[in-house]
Amino acid sequence: MEEVLDFFRRLHDNNDKTWFDANRAQYKRVRETFVRLTGELIDGIASFDPSVAGLTPADCMWRINRDIRFSNDKSPYKNYISAYIAPHGKKSGYAGYYIHIEPKCDDTVWVSQLGAGLYMPEPVVLRSVRDEIFDNGAEIVRAIEEARGFSLYEFNKLKRTPKGYPAGSEYDELLKLKDLFVSYPMTEEFITAPDLATRATDKFRTTYHLVEILNRAVQFAYEEMM
Repeated sequence: MEEVLDFFRRLHDNNDKTWFDANRAQYKRVRETFVRLTGELIDGIASFDPSVAGLTPADCMWRINRDIRFSNDKSPYKNYISAYIAPHGKKSGYAGYYIHIEPKCDDTVWVSQLGAGLYMPEPVVLRSVRDEIFDNGAEIVRAIEEARGFSLYEFNKLKRTPKGYPAGSEYDELLKLKDLFVSYPMTEEFITAPDLATRATDKFRTTYHLVEILNRAVQFAYEEMM
């Protein structure tokens, strides 16, 4: 994985088409490395979460090209590589397992991480998740605690309890969340040590209970829309 980090470190400093075209051969090697890793993660996760069985890396990996239509930053490429392993693939709207590899640079916003849960769910799904929190908050708290080494993502949060739920409940802070997502920061030493897929799978295993609960809520929302 050293070459993956090296490539994205250099891309960070040379994020333009001319440089990328001149280094396209290295990018292809980096992508192939990540394709293999994603395939190993799919197989590993499917051993405890059969809902992702049968996915391919192409179902889960994101493109390197950035959507710059509405961004002030016109850099054409992402400075990271990532995949989201979820039932029916990365765009399904289901909760799943995320891996993000990005070298640390002076202006890096995100860090390399493993993540699990739901990020930016559709409003109808978020409503269903909040109903699940209100009805089964203790189970969700327990599932978050079971995700050893992971932290709850709390940056996208309402200031007040959402409409339709009583303020001041035991799970008020969870109800305010717009995402229900936990993350585990990966150091470069973690990324480059042997057997990354095995170690990442072991980490993801601790998040399965949370993902399972969230996908129960997602499925209910989808059924209600039918």
